[in-house]
Amino acid sequence: MGKKEITNGILGIDIGGSGIKGAIVDVATGKLLTDRKRIPTPKPADPVSVGHTVKELIRLLEYEGPVGIGFPARVIHGRVKTATNIDKTWIDTDAEKLFSGITSNPCHILNDADAAGLAEMRFGAGVKHKGLVFLITVGTGLGTALFTNGELVPNTELGHIRMFGDIAEVYASDASRSRNNLNWKEWGYRFNEYLSYLEFLFSPDIFIIGGGVSKKFDNFESYLSISAPVVPAKLENQAGIVGAAAYAASS
Repeated sequence: MGKKEITNGILGIDIGGSGIKGAIVDVATGKLLTDRKRIPTPKPADPVSVGHTVKELIRLLEYEGPVGIGFPARVIHGRVKTATNIDKTWIDTDAEKLFSGITSNPCHILNDADAAGLAEMRFGAGVKHKGLVFLITVGTGLGTALFTNGELVPNTELGHIRMFGDIAEVYASDASRSRNNLNWKEWGYRFNEYLSYLEFLFSPDIFIIGGGVSKKFDNFESYLSISAPVVPAKLENQAGIVGAAAYAASS
């Protein structure tokens, strides 16, 4: 079967704890050019197993060319430096070399929240916003992407700042809402405390809320009382895929 030739089409992949998702993206518009494909994240999610799952996803999409991959860790010059929510064997792995070698495609790796932030700044809720912009992806953890005058400050990982004796995502992530059986009001007040902490530290012009809860923003918006505007991400769960593709296109 021949490979797909799509003008402006770059494959973006979002690696998550439960699923690895990807689609070919028009990097001029941010629109998906193919259906999104998803393969369950392997267990254990060690580097080689994840690499072969990414290869299978590329095969399903019949794609050949540069690939952008959003990865749930701090990534510096293509090398994974943290492993809070992933297999510890990833630490200090050269992910760009690994994925490129297994897939035979040039792969470009960045933090998953940074990927979502790039998408929102270029195609979503961050368009035309200057100054200091925060995107927060809310899911299993709390991912953060920080932009100043449109430029990404990479690998902020501010879901790991300390709150109440632990890292913030233990207290205010969507996983913590489920784990502690919190209703939206109870969780909304927790999340507001987290936003208040970030606002005190950075005084941003706007917060953009991504991840799964972006589709449920109306459920907790009224419990947020910080000074900066807080808006939901427009690209929702597609943001990581779109941003990863845009990153590959510019790498």
